[in-house]
Amino acid sequence: MSRRALIFGISGQDGSYLAKLLLREGYEVFGTSRDAEMSSFSNLDAVGIRDKVRLSSASLPDFRSVMQAIKWAEPDEIYNLSGQSSVGLSFSQPMETMESIVTATLNILEAIRFLNLDIRFYNAGSSECYGYTGEQPANEQTPFRPRSPYATAKAAAHWAVANYRDAYGMYACSGILFNHESPLRPSRFVTKKIISSAASIAKGQDKGPLLLGNLDIARDWGWAPEYVDVIWRMLQAAQPKDYVVATGHSWLLREFVAEAFSAFDLDWQKYVRHEPTLVRPSDIIRSCGDPSLAAKELNWQARVLMPEVVRRMVNAEKQQGA
Repeated sequence: MSRRALIFGISGQDGSYLAKLLLREGYEVFGTSRDAEMSSFSNLDAVGIRDKVRLSSASLPDFRSVMQAIKWAEPDEIYNLSGQSSVGLSFSQPMETMESIVTATLNILEAIRFLNLDIRFYNAGSSECYGYTGEQPANEQTPFRPRSPYATAKAAAHWAVANYRDAYGMYACSGILFNHESPLRPSRFVTKKIISSAASIAKGQDKGPLLLGNLDIARDWGWAPEYVDVIWRMLQAAQPKDYVVATGHSWLLREFVAEAFSAFDLDWQKYVRHEPTLVRPSDIIRSCGDPSLAAKELNWQARVLMPEVVRRMVNAEKQQGA
């Protein structure tokens, strides 16, 4: 019999790519969004699997709704990729961020425990939990020092997963994912904003300027379709464990901008302006991960680094506009 997987948050970037991977692996895939009847599921259409997955509505802060979704899907594996996903937005919506991440994760864990089912559970963690680690790449032993409501929520969810694993013997783990991008990123993310703006300027639809916050922040940018592969691998391991998922390399935001504009034969310095109001209240100067444990134990390594990430996103943008 084929395995069954339930993806909470299937309509997002990671959910869509993960669903495609699971179908390729022979799974029956079930997914939820807050309102399945109203959602366009455009990302599932973009990866060509909209008609291959079963979809339903679920509100994760509502325990009864979570229970219903699990009973409906009868899954062997659950992937929690839901919740408010913008660090910037979390500063203006801290309560919604906490509820959609912390309460939602606890509801899934408690539902699995209450139903006493043999389900493997993956939780989407975040590198934002680390805060600023200086020049030292963060690994699984690096302390959490969250600096945003989003990071605080992700840290709380991470420790809830660890507690249920230790206290109740559940197969539950978190992937501590560093930044990972793709053409499916929504426009509120700075990477998508940069590439879309460069494309508009190149086509003469926009004269600029593109307003950005701190151009001197550095991030470890990877390729989302690669990252969902290691997410799946975590639930195939003999024992549950948390892993850092990253490229191990870090680049300045201005380098990302330069790559993007160069791909359209544009000089970014003519079109980009610093906007102080876009600087976050407490931003992380540099972020970089150490993925050596995932390489050793899961046989996974990132192949696509930032310049290639930009090229692939740019190519998708050009094809879309053709």
